[in-house]
Amino acid sequence: MIRVLIVEDERGTAAAHVAYVQRCEGFEVAGVAHSAAAALQAMREAAAAGVPMQLVLLDMQLPDGHGLDVCRRMRAEGHLVDVIAVTAERGLETVRDAIAVGVVQYLIKPFAFAALAERLQRYRDYRERVDGTGRITQQEVDRAIAALRTTNAPGLAKGLSGDTLDAVAALLADGAARSATEVAAALGLSRVTARRYLEHLAASGDVERSPRYGAKGRPELEYSRPA
Repeated sequence: MIRVLIVEDERGTAAAHVAYVQRCEGFEVAGVAHSAAAALQAMREAAAAGVPMQLVLLDMQLPDGHGLDVCRRMRAEGHLVDVIAVTAERGLETVRDAIAVGVVQYLIKPFAFAALAERLQRYRDYRERVDGTGRITQQEVDRAIAALRTTNAPGLAKGLSGDTLDAVAALLADGAARSATEVAAALGLSRVTARRYLEHLAASGDVERSPRYGAKGRPELEYSRPA
C-alpha cells in the first residue's frame, strides 16, 4: 500500500480528499495535516517510526506557509516522498516552481473524483515500475516516466475512443507483435486509425514499438506488450 499524507487547510476539503484516496486501490491515508508545520511534523514522525510517507497530496496555500516552501523543507530534511500538488493556483510561475522542486503531478481545484483517481492510478503504475533495486533499461525508464503523464480528459487524446483503445490493447494482450496493418485488419479499422491507437499505447508505455525487417523497402513498425 502507498502511504499518503493529505495536506489541506480546509477541513471539509481534506475530508473529501481522504474519501477519494480511500476509494483508490493500492493507497492508504497515513495522515492528514492542516498546516505546513503539521505536514512537516507528520513526515518526521512517520520517518522516525520507520513507516515514511510515500506520497503527499499538497495544497499550495496553507495558513502558515506556501506549499512550495513545504517541498523545499522536505527535501532539505531528506524526506524522499513524491508530491502531487492539489491547488487552486493557476499561475505559470507556481507551476514551473512546483516542477523544479519535484512535484510529479499538478491538479487544479475544483475537480471530480475521476481526475484524482486517474492521477493516483498513473502514480501507482509508476511506483510499480520503479520500486525495487538493481539496474533498468532505457525502455523501462521511459515507461516509468510515461506512466506519470496524463492526456486530455478523460485520459485520451481528442478523437480516440475508450472502447476502441481497449479492443486494441486486448488484441495485443497475448504478447505477439503486430503491425498497424494487422491490427486494422483484425479490428476492422483503417490503418491510419489503428496506428493512432498504437502510438497512444506506445507513448503511455503500455506497448513497445520496434522496426520489423524482412520485406523490401522501408521497415514497418510493429507493436507488442513489454516482456
